[in-house]
Amino acid sequence: MSTSPQQHDLSGRPAGHRAGGGAGRAPAWWSDAVVYQIYPRSFADSDGDGIGDLGGIIAHLDHLQALGVDVVWLSPVYRSPQDDNGYDISDYQDIDPVFGTLQQFDELLAAVHDRGMKLVMDLVVNHTSDEHPWFVESRSSPDSPKRDWYWWRKPRPGMAAGAPGAEPTNWHSFFSGSAWELDEDSGEYYLHLFSRKQPDLNWENPEVRRAVYAMMGWWLDRGVDGFRMDVINMISKDVTADGHLHDGRPVPGSPYGDGSDSYICGPRIHEFLQEMHREVFAHRSAELITVGEMPGVTVEEARLFTDPARAEVDMVFQFEHVGLDHGPGGKFDPRPLRLTDLKASLGRWQEGLEEVGWNSLYWNNHDQPRVVSRFGDDGPAHRVASATCLATLLHLHRGTPYVYQGEELGMTNAPFTAIEDFRDIESINHYRHAVAAGTDPAAVLAGLRWTGRDNARTPVQWTAGENAGFTTGTPWIPVHPNHDVVNAETEHADPDSVFHHYRRLIGLRHTEPVVVHGDFTMLVPDHEQVYAFTRRLGEVELLVVANVSGREVRPDLPDADAWAGTEVLLTNLPADGSARDPFLLRPWEARVHRRTSGAALTGPTRARSS
Repeated sequence: MSTSPQQHDLSGRPAGHRAGGGAGRAPAWWSDAVVYQIYPRSFADSDGDGIGDLGGIIAHLDHLQALGVDVVWLSPVYRSPQDDNGYDISDYQDIDPVFGTLQQFDELLAAVHDRGMKLVMDLVVNHTSDEHPWFVESRSSPDSPKRDWYWWRKPRPGMAAGAPGAEPTNWHSFFSGSAWELDEDSGEYYLHLFSRKQPDLNWENPEVRRAVYAMMGWWLDRGVDGFRMDVINMISKDVTADGHLHDGRPVPGSPYGDGSDSYICGPRIHEFLQEMHREVFAHRSAELITVGEMPGVTVEEARLFTDPARAEVDMVFQFEHVGLDHGPGGKFDPRPLRLTDLKASLGRWQEGLEEVGWNSLYWNNHDQPRVVSRFGDDGPAHRVASATCLATLLHLHRGTPYVYQGEELGMTNAPFTAIEDFRDIESINHYRHAVAAGTDPAAVLAGLRWTGRDNARTPVQWTAGENAGFTTGTPWIPVHPNHDVVNAETEHADPDSVFHHYRRLIGLRHTEPVVVHGDFTMLVPDHEQVYAFTRRLGEVELLVVANVSGREVRPDLPDADAWAGTEVLLTNLPADGSARDPFLLRPWEARVHRRTSGAALTGPTRARSS
C-alpha cells in the first residue's frame, strides 16, 4: 500500500493527490484500509488502577493484528484534567500520567509500526482545557498578550456581568446550559461550546494557528501517521467586522438559542484547513491521513472538504445517519429507526462522493451507543446475527470503514439503572438540567440508557473472568455483566463469532478490488426490511443483500434469478442443511454474491472461509 513520494507546487497544494475517490484518479493507500478506534481509558489496564493505559494497548496489539486492521486511531492521551475524559487538553506535547509516559507512547508507536499498522492521533484544537497554560495566561488579565487566543467578550450592552441574559450571545452549550462562562475577576465571559472547562480557541488569531501547526508537526516528526480532527468544522466562527458574534435561532422551550449557523462550517473554515495542509502536511509524506469530524456537514460541503484538488482533509465524519433515530427532543429523545431513512441517507452520501471525495464508514465510536443494541437486536437469539449483518452492510459500502473497540465482539449497551451509574459529563449535565426543568427522571434515564455515550465506554471484554480481564483493580466504570458470554477469548476460539466475521470482512476488502473501488447502486430503496445494493468494477459485480429484521423475508430483487446460482463470497449465518431459496432470508441474514460480466457463474463457495 505504498505510494511514491508526493510532489507539491509552490502554493503547497499537491501536484498529484492523496484522495481515494473520483473517476480517473489513482487510489490513495487508505482506500482499502480499515481503521480501528481505541478509547484508551476503557481498552485495557496494565497497572491495576482501573483505568486503561498505553501499556494495556501494547499488550493487546496482537488482537488488532489478528483482526487485520491497517490503522489505529487513538483517542486523546495528552495531559488533561479529564473533565471530558481527555478531550480537554492541558498539554498537547505530553502524555497524561493516567495513561503512561512519552517513552511508553514511543514504544506503542514502534510496536504498531512493527506490525505493519499506522497510528493516528486525535487532534482536539477547537478548544483546550481551562488548565492549559495558554488559557491560564489568557485569563490572567484583559491585557494579557494571549487574551485574544480565546473568545473573550463583555456582557451585553447595558447589562451587568452575571445578570440573567447578560451573556454575549444566547448560544447553548453541547453539554447543557449557556456556552458562555463568566470570569468574576475581569467581568468578561469566555466561550465554550462544550464544557465550561473547555474554552474555545480563537482561530481568527494567526498566532493560535501557528502554535497549533507547530504542535502538529512535532507529533508528525515523532512518527505518528496523521490525525482525526475533533469537531474541526467548528473552528471558524462567523464574526462581524467589529468583533461581534451573532445570537442563535430561538429554541422552543429553551432559554438558549441555537448558534450553529455561526460556527458550523464557518466563513473561513476552508481557508483554515487549506492553510493547515500547506503548513503541516504538504511537505511531508503522502502516507499520512487526515480525517475531519464535522457535525452538521452536508454532502455538498463534504465534497469540498475532501476534494483532493483543494488540499483540505482526506475524509470527513458526518453525523446524518446516526441522527436518524433522534426525536424532536434531540439525541436523548429516541425514536425507532426506519430502514428506508437509513438507506436514503447512506445512499445519498455514496452518490454524493462517488466522483469527488471519499466516505468514512462507521456505526460506532466513543460518542455513539453500541450499534447492535441501537439498530440491531442484542438479545441472545439474534445478537451475533444482527451484529454481523450490520457489519456486512457497512463494510461493503464504498469508503474507509472504522471499527470501534468492542464492536468486533458484538458488545452491547450497558444496563444502567440510575444516574449514579453514568460517568459522562454530557449525560450527567443533561439529567440535572432536564430534571430541574420538570422532566420525569425515569424518562430522562430511559433516554440516557438508549443513546448515552457511556454505552461505548464500558471496558473491553477480553475474558469471561473477573472484570472481563480489563483490570486487576476496580474499573473506573463497571464492566458489562454479559462479559461471561461476550468476550474476545471466547470469540477467538469460535469460527462463527462476530470477531471472525469482522476478520472475513476486512480480508474481503483487502483482496477484492470491487469492494474498494466499485460503483454503488442501491436496490429496493422503499423496502422496510431489506437493505440491498450492488457494487461493480469492470466485469466484476457484487450483490449485497441483508434482512435487517427479526422476520423471514423474500425480497423482489431486480435480476434475482440471474444471481441465484452465483458464487457466495460471504454470509453471516451457517448453512441449515436444506436446499433453500438463496433469497429467502432468515432473520438478520446477510449475503454477498459475486459474478463476472453479468453471467450467473457457479463455482466453489467462499462463504465463511477464514
